[in-house]
Amino acid sequence: MKKILILILIIIISIFAYGEYKEYQRFHPKNTDYKASEAIDLNYHDQTIVYDYNEAIYALNGFVITQWSANGIDVRSPENDNTETQYAVNTYAKKLAKVKFFESKLEQSKTLKDKGLSNTEIKTIESENITPEDYNKRLESAKFKRLLIESLPKKNLINGEKSAFIYEIQKLLIKKGFDIPLDGVYKNITSDALKAFEEKHQLFPDGKIDLITLETLLN
Repeated sequence: MKKILILILIIIISIFAYGEYKEYQRFHPKNTDYKASEAIDLNYHDQTIVYDYNEAIYALNGFVITQWSANGIDVRSPENDNTETQYAVNTYAKKLAKVKFFESKLEQSKTLKDKGLSNTEIKTIESENITPEDYNKRLESAKFKRLLIESLPKKNLINGEKSAFIYEIQKLLIKKGFDIPLDGVYKNITSDALKAFEEKHQLFPDGKIDLITLETLLN
């Protein structure tokens, strides 16, 4: 009988110890702490964001442990639905959202840098609220404008002249709504379209392409 009682006591102690161990493991830092993402940009152009991200993680982890140790509330998997628990869970959600907000910015920056973008370029994308794709299109557009301006003929175009530059001018005029052939040949129809464009934009209407007319066409 004595042996049976001892065995029962051992079983009870073991069950209790296992329960305590499970609770310990449940809220051990290695199991509860939110871990900083390894895919973030630590050299982000605004270092205060990196600091705020780590501070937000620290506050989140501290809140989880405090709620459990002081109030017995598991904010990640609440066991009841009373007012105190709801408040704690909502607070946890806000703190987690703050972490995720900083994390998404830093992860996006890391992704963009992996694609070759610099801090300055990433700052521009964020400040102007544009997509990386739109930013690349802007770069391509700026490059095209620069090359076209650099290829502006030093002499006036003559009737019947043919070139890639004229072809691009015709494309620009067509985009502006002019119905002209796209053949790269400078004819009266192209000259007349240029003249109409210049009149519309209050430029000197000579039907000839100069730097002012070209830059206006490119805008």
